[in-house]
Amino acid sequence: MVHPIFTILIARPELVMDHVAGYASLVQEEASTAGMDLAKRAIAWAVAALGLLLFLVFTGVAVMLGAVMGEFHWTLVVVPGVALVVAVAGAAMARQHTPSKAFTELRAQLDADVQALRTLGAKA
Repeated sequence: MVHPIFTILIARPELVMDHVAGYASLVQEEASTAGMDLAKRAIAWAVAALGLLLFLVFTGVAVMLGAVMGEFHWTLVVVPGVALVVAVAGAAMARQHTPSKAFTELRAQLDADVQALRTLGAKA
């Protein structure tokens, strides 16, 4: 006996194509969402790295200026401190774990389709 899916494939191929197009749309939507999360984390890591680099440069300049001037000035601490705060904030944002909900709708749809095919196969 022929599985009911083959009967549908032969009799109504447009239904199968619509179903496949729906899958393609769902994959595109969920990949876009996952890509945006990845891009946000990459930008946050870049901000953290730039902040750390600026902190190191400004700290070196502050040490040299402090040695040449021979006296303490509050800006020699504040300027590198601001860069350090930016670096820490960027690293904290980058380390935040986003909920791993990538492709959950696609998995649910695939599971529903597999269950429907098993049900049809059991009836045949």
